[in-house]
Amino acid sequence: MAKKIALITGASRGLGAALSEKLSETHHIIAVARTVGGLEDLDDRIKAKNGFATLVPMDITNREAMKQLFSSIFERWGRIDLWAHTAIYAPPLSPLSTIDLEDLDKTYSTNITATALLINFISPIMRKEGHALFFEDPCNGNKFYGIYGSSKSAQISLAMSWANETKKIGPNVNIFDIAPMRTALRARFFPGENKENLMSPKTEANRVLATLFNP
Repeated sequence: MAKKIALITGASRGLGAALSEKLSETHHIIAVARTVGGLEDLDDRIKAKNGFATLVPMDITNREAMKQLFSSIFERWGRIDLWAHTAIYAPPLSPLSTIDLEDLDKTYSTNITATALLINFISPIMRKEGHALFFEDPCNGNKFYGIYGSSKSAQISLAMSWANETKKIGPNVNIFDIAPMRTALRARFFPGENKENLMSPKTEANRVLATLFNP
């Protein structure tokens, strides 16, 4: 029997990479990220576990490229069984009175617009028994988080609407709360934090998948 197909957006590092590695035990991984080096390192780790991955070094805000990707996925595999959306853009934390307009545009186009378009592109080829995974980051309203926090809240709002729309017809849309992890993003937001108190992405990936498949 052919392996199931898992699409991971934001697969090159952090939680996305950890999910890719774990899922490669049972799924063929389609790994999407902008960082070529990170994808190549991920591919090496997956191959070391006798898994298989298709690397897609691509920016999810490139609409035509994303449209072509999903067309190619349908032509080759005909379906997606699982989608984990971990791709995110986080601008430097700053007061709203000093926001950089380029950061504003990039944050919203990545975290909101691209998410909505991905849902649109993926819906026709995702199996009704499939799973879509989104991840909370509860920082909305915190000082200096105006751009990032509002974009993340909007992203989760999209996921919640999709979950309600597909409750009876599939796919299963899942939104997870994630523990603070040792990631590059976390280090940017909290540079002086004691990392010993943080979870590893691998631990959180294992917990998420165990919750998903063994509730």
